[in-house]
Amino acid sequence: MTAVAQPAPRARPPLAAGARQVFEYKALVYRRVWRGSLFSTFLSPVLFLAAMGIGLGSFVNHGSAIASLGGVPYAVFLAPGLLAAQGMQTAASESTWTVMGGFVWDRTFHGMYATPVTVAGIVVGQLAWATARLTLVATAFFVVMLAFGFVGSPLGVLGIGASVLTGLAFAAPITAFAAGQKNDSVFSMIFRFFITPLFLFSGTFFPIEQLPLFIRPIAWLTPTWHGVALARGLSLGTLDPIGAIVHLGVLTLYIVVGVACALITFRRALSR
Repeated sequence: MTAVAQPAPRARPPLAAGARQVFEYKALVYRRVWRGSLFSTFLSPVLFLAAMGIGLGSFVNHGSAIASLGGVPYAVFLAPGLLAAQGMQTAASESTWTVMGGFVWDRTFHGMYATPVTVAGIVVGQLAWATARLTLVATAFFVVMLAFGFVGSPLGVLGIGASVLTGLAFAAPITAFAAGQKNDSVFSMIFRFFITPLFLFSGTFFPIEQLPLFIRPIAWLTPTWHGVALARGLSLGTLDPIGAIVHLGVLTLYIVVGVACALITFRRALSR
């Protein structure tokens, strides 16, 4: 009697299957619209550093405030802080409307999920593209810093990585949050009451030691301050190993928690 051959079990796809295809899709879309980002990526750093670093810095450098900056010109103090803060702002833009739109407006993520692309693949591809955008913006910003002479140490080039990590510390949790939204009204509130205050009061423009005592612990818990302190310490050559480990640890924690939450919220959104 001839035995009936059993079909071979189907191999389970890799956990992050399709991440490369998701990244390629994002890159193809950006290739069509990249001209619209020229100002924010290249011209904005030039204008901002010129206005704040050279313009405002000319007044700060002549006052007693320069002592609180570690004795360096204000522009040299400010530039790495802006480098990290730029990562935060870029990440917030890449992780709000575009993510919600992929679920609600054009349902791109649902189309991806109908293929062998997994939930993890979509999340990884989305965050990989955010990483690429952050790297492009941070590199352009650093080149401007270098051209102006605002880099005080050879280690300053590592500030690009600090900016990318700062951005990812926002991109991951905001991506998780955006996946569960049905309309975009909440995003303006995020920028108004979260991103902008962090930009102003997390050490970007002045040392947080000048903040009231009860506000400082809040700043210490934010990824912005850790990113700013990391980028500034690298640029000025004043970063100690313990401080570097703490800053990297906090930023990594935000990223890991954000990715874990994104896996949950993406799965829920795609099952609707």
